[in-house]
Amino acid sequence: MKLTSTALALAFAATVAVSGAHAQIMINGAGATFPQPVYQKWGETAKSASGIQLNYQGIGSGAGQTQIINRTVDFGASDAPVDAKRLTDNKLVQFPTVMGAVVPIVNLPGIKEDELKLSGDILADIYLGKITKWNDPKIAEINKGLKLPNQGISPVYRADGSGTTFVWTSYLSAISPEWKQKIGANTSVQWPTGSGAPGNPGVAGAVKNVRGGIGYVENAYATQAKLTTVQLRDRDGQFVKPTMEAFTAAASAADWANAQNYAVSLIDLPGPATWPIVSATFILVPENPTDATKTEAVLKFFDWAYKSGGDVARSLEYIPLPGKVADNVRNTWKSKIMVNGQPVWK
Repeated sequence: MKLTSTALALAFAATVAVSGAHAQIMINGAGATFPQPVYQKWGETAKSASGIQLNYQGIGSGAGQTQIINRTVDFGASDAPVDAKRLTDNKLVQFPTVMGAVVPIVNLPGIKEDELKLSGDILADIYLGKITKWNDPKIAEINKGLKLPNQGISPVYRADGSGTTFVWTSYLSAISPEWKQKIGANTSVQWPTGSGAPGNPGVAGAVKNVRGGIGYVENAYATQAKLTTVQLRDRDGQFVKPTMEAFTAAASAADWANAQNYAVSLIDLPGPATWPIVSATFILVPENPTDATKTEAVLKFFDWAYKSGGDVARSLEYIPLPGKVADNVRNTWKSKIMVNGQPVWK
């Protein structure tokens, strides 16, 4: 009987040990759809390595900001950087994760991938409702030799508050004085023309289903859905294809040293073969978390991503942060995220 009891005790202990080994902590995040593909892949990859399970909902940057302000998630995600006053007022810390490109996508009969050339001023005029046909003289002028259809243009935009929209409208504002004056740059704007769709997937799907459609999405969505992308004229006047080399050229020119709260601009930067619409994407966490364990798990997850998620990011055509920037982010965690005067990140 004693042997049986001992055996049972050992079996119970072994069960507890195994359960503990497989115990995981769940972190909940919500926000930007721009980085959703890489966050989901990081979540799948890091699950066994870190013991952290990620539940991420791509609901748009605006909604992600609202949810973390209301403390209904463990972290919010936004492509549009939050201004310093709003961060302070809501006791939030902001840090970047990866960089990615926004690309125009089109649905035109007979037009192949990256065959059509466009410019920022033409894109602005399309979304202002001033250019309405694909064979408009302004488009034809930079596409000599390309047979453009006499097809109406159907612009598609994000219907939700969106960091991708912030990046897109920031680009249009940088190129077009009229756009800057009349519409401006924001996560949600008053569109003069076109129709809205929710999220990057919604815009991708709408353009794919509408002949003559044009929209803007994070590059990963265009790649995954095999959508027709275009060449864009960069600041140096060259027409550039949306490639990792062109995205990386923009990322390399980022002025991280002078970016408050890491809100660096990667829009229309100079340099040969530089894609003009690149952005960092950001995470928002409380600087005074009520659940230190969850916040620590969020930081551990993104620390893992900085150290081990680079190949995954590149496979989805995102650009990992430079190592020095990641080190600075860890220092920010240590100095700003506190519980009872003690840093959550040690």
